[in-house]
Amino acid sequence: MSRISIAQLFEDKKDKLKLTWITGQAGAAIELSDEEIAQSGQGMIGHLNFIHPDWIQVISSDEIHYLNKLEAASLEKKINQLTQINLACIIVADNAEVPPPIFNMASANNIPLLHSPYPGLEVIWLIRTYLSTALAPSCSLHGVLLDVLGMGVMITGESGVGKSELALELISRGHGLVADDVVELRRIAPETLEGLCPPMLRDYLEVRGLGMLNIRTIFGETAVRRRKNMKLIVHLQNGGGSSSGQLERLPISDLTENIMSVDIRKVVIPVAAGRNLAVLVEAAVRNYVLQLRGIDGTKEFIERHEREMNNELADKN
Repeated sequence: MSRISIAQLFEDKKDKLKLTWITGQAGAAIELSDEEIAQSGQGMIGHLNFIHPDWIQVISSDEIHYLNKLEAASLEKKINQLTQINLACIIVADNAEVPPPIFNMASANNIPLLHSPYPGLEVIWLIRTYLSTALAPSCSLHGVLLDVLGMGVMITGESGVGKSELALELISRGHGLVADDVVELRRIAPETLEGLCPPMLRDYLEVRGLGMLNIRTIFGETAVRRRKNMKLIVHLQNGGGSSSGQLERLPISDLTENIMSVDIRKVVIPVAAGRNLAVLVEAAVRNYVLQLRGIDGTKEFIERHEREMNNELADKN
């Protein structure tokens, strides 16, 4: 379950949106979680709404103008409605003055009240994008995530199969390291998994016999990436001599691995002495790019083979 507190949201976006904390500091520990938002049916953020309220309510000039036109009794009734919902935060936008009833309600109920000079639509847009990433479903996998030819490639396999050595060779060929050993994945869109490295392991690659290598220090800034969308899994299968016979030489159906309800293309490469795995990984990436464009070499070869066989049978008849 992904969680984020209002205090963390404020720290992360205070410079971008020039946020100031007006009142309700006691509510800094209020947290938003993906499960609670999904179960409640409320939206994450939106303009002030009493009928379909969001967890974060944004009050801009138009909403303040509406509140000012209400009679005292009606205004008090609507303000009380805000205390009955799962309200995590209120943001006054458009550089507008905070309405006294809103200020009093937030102070009395310890609801964080923030202020921004930016337009309400921009506040909603930026925070919604931020929350979509921060509260995205996540998991951790064992492997090495690399940027190979601009594509996020996850190298998996049993311990000791040579994942880190392969990653080191790919990095030396100009590709980039995202994460080693522990790869954090977030589902930031229905068909997109974003991979990143835990802060503790960032920039480091563990190679047996050499220890922890700081890839940024050894190869430079261009050898590391902060994050990358994972598009391809390359699984290293140990014991190439005995296991390779179990693999199809001409696989007709594509292998996939389902991670958080997202199907990721998967390629299995047997590990054997003398095989240049780095070249094979680069070829797998290039081949997958062609497949995305509708060019499948294996299927084209099989179709060519079938045409030749049909032609031979026709000549015999």
